Amino acid sequence: MFDLRYHVASLAAVFIALVIGIVVGVGLSESGVAKQAELENARRDLAAERAANAQLDADLEEYSRTQNAFRDAYPFLMDRRLSGKKIAVLFAGPIDGGVRDAIERTLLDAGAATSGIPLRLISLKLPIDDADLATTLDAAGSEFSPYAGKDRFGALGRALAREFVQGGEETPLWQLLSPKLVEQRSGALSRPADGVVVVRTVPPQAGPTARLLSGLVSGIAAQGAPAVAVEATDAEESAVPVFRQRGLSTVDDIDLGTGRFALALLLADAASGAYGVRDDADGVLPPVEPLPAEQ
Repeated sequence: MFDLRYHVASLAAVFIALVIGIVVGVGLSESGVAKQAELENARRDLAAERAANAQLDADLEEYSRTQNAFRDAYPFLMDRRLSGKKIAVLFAGPIDGGVRDAIERTLLDAGAATSGIPLRLISLKLPIDDADLATTLDAAGSEFSPYAGKDRFGALGRALAREFVQGGEETPLWQLLSPKLVEQRSGALSRPADGVVVVRTVPPQAGPTARLLSGLVSGIAAQGAPAVAVEATDAEESAVPVFRQRGLSTVDDIDLGTGRFALALLLADAASGAYGVRDDADGVLPPVEPLPAEQ
């Protein structure tokens, strides 16, 4: 993950180590242990690091100017990007307050429906109790029999995804399983979503939980509405590769203004891809299409 602050810290550590090495080298030289050539090499290394440090200072100054320019342009870039769109949010695990705030700010700044509040938000209790879930489905009648076996949790996840995105007056699986699956919930499932944001806040799962999540995420990606997985730059273990395999676009820097803009663009149906500051990202931002002029 690219973060200039980390580069500064690393370079400073190298610089200090070189200085210590030179001081020690000087002491050894005076006692006749070190060779003059080694001391000259150390001096050249120090000069090279000083030059690199000067270049980094220049890069930081340019980065700061770029960030300031983007900050000034941000309100105009975001204006009406998601005008009237209804966005659903799914947390695989407990709600991360910082990530939630960043998502809601994106929706607010881009003019989404309901003044920045998601159409619906659900956080899942993970890992699942697969035995309890299977028993509940098995006892609920023939309507739920296609999902009742533990080996059918992938299909269950895809069916839950369909209800989550499409909504409707009838969402029988969510109605049946919410006491088992849902940790927190806001908003109704009655209306369809124009886009979905997914966040993972638990470590990678295994077994039945992994099958359920795999079906759920790939099912969300298959619904046709823009679907984007997001995380903050300080995520301890990135979920980007997994979400990309399941067909979602990704934003790995939702805590930054550029990340919020990337999310707005993707929810507005920009070119899918992986965006942000990770080394393997397709770019910081998707291609930016100008908005039509207001009538």
